[in-house]
Amino acid sequence: MTIKVLFLGDIVGEVACELVTSQIPQWRQKWGLDCVVVNGENAANNGFGITPEICSQLYAAGVDCITTGNHIWGKHEIIPHIKKDSRLLRPINYPEHVAGQGSVILKTSNGANILIINVMLHYFMPEILDNPFEAIKNVLQKHKLGHDVNAIVIDVHGEATSEKMAMGHMCDGKASLVIGTHTHIPTADYHIMENGTAYQTDAGMCGSYNSVIGSNKEMIVKRFTHTIPKPRIQITNDANVTLAGLYVEINKKTGLALRVEQVIFGGVLRQSIPI
Repeated sequence: MTIKVLFLGDIVGEVACELVTSQIPQWRQKWGLDCVVVNGENAANNGFGITPEICSQLYAAGVDCITTGNHIWGKHEIIPHIKKDSRLLRPINYPEHVAGQGSVILKTSNGANILIINVMLHYFMPEILDNPFEAIKNVLQKHKLGHDVNAIVIDVHGEATSEKMAMGHMCDGKASLVIGTHTHIPTADYHIMENGTAYQTDAGMCGSYNSVIGSNKEMIVKRFTHTIPKPRIQITNDANVTLAGLYVEINKKTGLALRVEQVIFGGVLRQSIPI
């Protein structure tokens, strides 16, 4: 028996969130999905943070877990909410006293236990948290594929491709899926590693690619071509949105990946939909 998982990269803005919530119910039914995970740290209207209302909308659409990253605290109202919402994750390597949690075990309708972990890396990131590799090692020592969990999905939120790849190799054979977020560009290196872990350096974003990683392109071009103070970011809520992510089939007994396919739906990028 297999476990079918869909992971969607960073949702950027209101229009992208609307497309995610309209598409997920169709995909859950058509693809027989057991678990849907999305990164929602940019889902708010201005692209920074997420609100309790957006979380509710995503859950109602069929999302099982929401991961985040450095923008998790972009909306102050999320702080009291994350304390009581176990399916909204913040990076696990924040200090223990920080509100929320960095991992959760969910049970699917077919009886599988899926451990979902959110971690934030160090290189070029605005916040330096506890060592991400040690944090993941600690969790993987407590939970092992084929024993107390049937699958492990790790959202690796980071800037440097080398650091993400190093995390993938460290987790190879110990996790079902290691997938990068944060850079908002879907990479072409999705594959199953030699010990059975599905990997992709970045899932890409759910948003408009007629932009600069989701932000107003004219404003960002001016930022790079003129010596001016950093402008306030404006999200591009272009209706021509692309959803980007990864579809993975996992052996329920071993927890290792059997199949991995890129998901690119809508917008201007070349389409890629699992058949």
